[in-house]
Amino acid sequence: MAKKSVLGIMVTNRVENAQQVQKILTEFGCSIKTRLGLHEVNENLCSTSGLLLLELFGDESACVELEKQLRAVPGLQVQKMIFET
Repeated sequence: MAKKSVLGIMVTNRVENAQQVQKILTEFGCSIKTRLGLHEVNENLCSTSGLLLLELFGDESACVELEKQLRAVPGLQVQKMIFET
């Protein structure tokens, strides 16, 4: 049975954490099939928090290491969903 893994990452301070998060995502780019970033923005506001959704792909050990590195970044909340297909 195949598994689909999705990581949800709440970034509570985008200005402070964006560079470190981007470095990690770039390092594990071949393990990320889909990436979606959401944050509140309008003519009066650009939110300092945001949500990333990552659909993971490939080697399980690389996906585990990606999750571990993201969890080590202060100010991030990481949640994992696994779907059996």
